[in-house]
Amino acid sequence: MSTRIRVLFVCLGNICRSPVAEGVFVDRIRRRRLDHRFEVDSAGLGAWHAGELPDERARRVAAKNGVSLPSRARKVDDDEFARWDWIVCMDEQNRRGLEGLGAPAPRVRLLKSFSARPVGASIEVDDPYQEGPEAFDRMFAEIVEAVEHFIDHLVKEHALDDAAPDRSATAKGDAPRSAAPGAAPGAVEPQRGA
Repeated sequence: MSTRIRVLFVCLGNICRSPVAEGVFVDRIRRRRLDHRFEVDSAGLGAWHAGELPDERARRVAAKNGVSLPSRARKVDDDEFARWDWIVCMDEQNRRGLEGLGAPAPRVRLLKSFSARPVGASIEVDDPYQEGPEAFDRMFAEIVEAVEHFIDHLVKEHALDDAAPDRSATAKGDAPRSAAPGAAPGAVEPQRGA
């Protein structure tokens, strides 16, 4: 089996946007039976929420859409950048922070840079932390759209066998498809530590 593609999602505190992106990514690669090909994690630039579950509003919108958010917040370590193929952040502040810590610029990408967005549209996922539930709904929709395009990009770039091309959402409460037979157990579980 080939080496796993390693993806790290990053936002400011790792309790809203990056854990949602991680959860959506894991859900979508499981649906496409590609989970055995990836190692996925999320982290924040700050340690303010280290050890905490994602924000309750993020968990609520994810659960409403059938997505699990199992990770706990952690701060990105500047010595872990070499292990990630893709370091995907939510906004320009995150990008500058990552590059300031030494993340290699060619591997740092804004999540929405993969979106099919109209010219002039923002390529940032706005931080909903100081906002209400509607902002979390918008954030979730933006992340889903961008993650699906990101996965399409990865499938093409890495010539992955997309075993389940139908990406249409399953009904609420449906469990995501399990990994392909013979796949390593927990292939996409959060990889904590360096």
